[in-house]
Amino acid sequence: MANEKIPYKIYLSEEELPKQWYNVRADMKKKPAPMINPGTGKPVTKADLTPVFCDELVDQELNETDAYIDIPQEIQDFYKMYRPAPLVRAYCLEKALGTPAKIYYKFEGNNTSGSHKLNSAIAQAYYAKKQGLKGVTTETGAGQWGTALSMACSYFGLDCHVYMVKVSYEQKPFRREVMRTYGASITPSPSTTTEVGRKILAEFPDTNGSLGCAISEAVEVAVSNEGYRYVLGSVLSQVLLHQSVIGLEAKTAMDKYGIKPDIIIGCAGGGSNLGGLIAPFMGEKLRGEADYRFIAVEPASCPSLTRGTYAYDFCDTGKVCPMQKMYTLGSGFMPSPNHAGGLRYHGMSAVLSELYDQGLMEAVSYEQTAVFEAAQRFARVEGILPAPESSHAIRCAIDEALKCKETGEEKTILFGLTGTGYFDMYAYAAYNDGKMTDYIPTDEEIAASIAKLPKIG
Repeated sequence: MANEKIPYKIYLSEEELPKQWYNVRADMKKKPAPMINPGTGKPVTKADLTPVFCDELVDQELNETDAYIDIPQEIQDFYKMYRPAPLVRAYCLEKALGTPAKIYYKFEGNNTSGSHKLNSAIAQAYYAKKQGLKGVTTETGAGQWGTALSMACSYFGLDCHVYMVKVSYEQKPFRREVMRTYGASITPSPSTTTEVGRKILAEFPDTNGSLGCAISEAVEVAVSNEGYRYVLGSVLSQVLLHQSVIGLEAKTAMDKYGIKPDIIIGCAGGGSNLGGLIAPFMGEKLRGEADYRFIAVEPASCPSLTRGTYAYDFCDTGKVCPMQKMYTLGSGFMPSPNHAGGLRYHGMSAVLSELYDQGLMEAVSYEQTAVFEAAQRFARVEGILPAPESSHAIRCAIDEALKCKETGEEKTILFGLTGTGYFDMYAYAAYNDGKMTDYIPTDEEIAASIAKLPKIG
């Protein structure tokens, strides 16, 4: 079908919605390295993980063989409240850039949480309820995950305890009020309410917090209280599995109109939205059926892929979680308080780390002033105020489209617009007032953190 006939927004019917999640690990010839139990030094077992995670989620975490896993009907029904998410042709952005490139974005902000996070939150809450648990604990960076989980827990009548990175807790008061409206309790992290939080504060008394800190506190509370489990909004393989609905919908919509993307771009913090968006396309690449260029975009202030080391590291600052082989800046790395709170994690998903290490994916990083310039440009022509995290992907998509303008190539670009930025107005105010600054960690800072990595393999 000619591109001129492609509508501004492409929606799927309910019948076309995914009925199964796609597990990209099944098609990887070289699998991600196993998690390591820090107590035994051996790969984790189901018995190691069940005190922390819900039973069925542990099965999903360890499953590297089943390419497709059925989505329970109750989750499918919940998805229908806000899915399918539209695939949008960015005609106005293309015109503003004067590029021959064709730009598409998958918009995940059409729900109260304002982001893609609800795709996994509802799944994890479902399995917790099915197991008969009282509630769950979690961390949140910018607040999208905490908001999504509070919504999911409210739907299933579960308690929800959220440890929110302190700088985001202070920068985004209205997002925490949405969480409270849905019944969640919110604690700024690191806090004095947990043993690990007190230790972190003793070592870093002036810290603004990090996702690694918040994870440590949430895990401690989960394993210390009967009837509770910990749930995570990114990084884990189970989360990338749930988020595959993004890519599956995008691919179905593109196939419907005979569109094949040349470049697929996503912002990258822990890896959930990027992993979900690229999943079915990467599957084709792994099977030798098609080829695509994948680009992970991260903040220059927390550049795990572009400047990190591929090694085993703790998934949390307090070192209470299993160790994962990933691209990491070190679990003790404390990122500067930039406004893309959802990308302030020291490591990257083991799945994406392995794909990146195999050369199947690229990575770039941007300073936040360049990211917000792109966010403003996008908002003015496309009518959506993007989240700071999503705006990293927008920055890269614009740059790739401008390269096409220089060369005259008519490439097709797909990027993930993970959510809206309406709770990020302090960040937009800082940019509009000319007060936003950029911070890039020095080689010495990163080296000092990497030097503290655990000695495994």
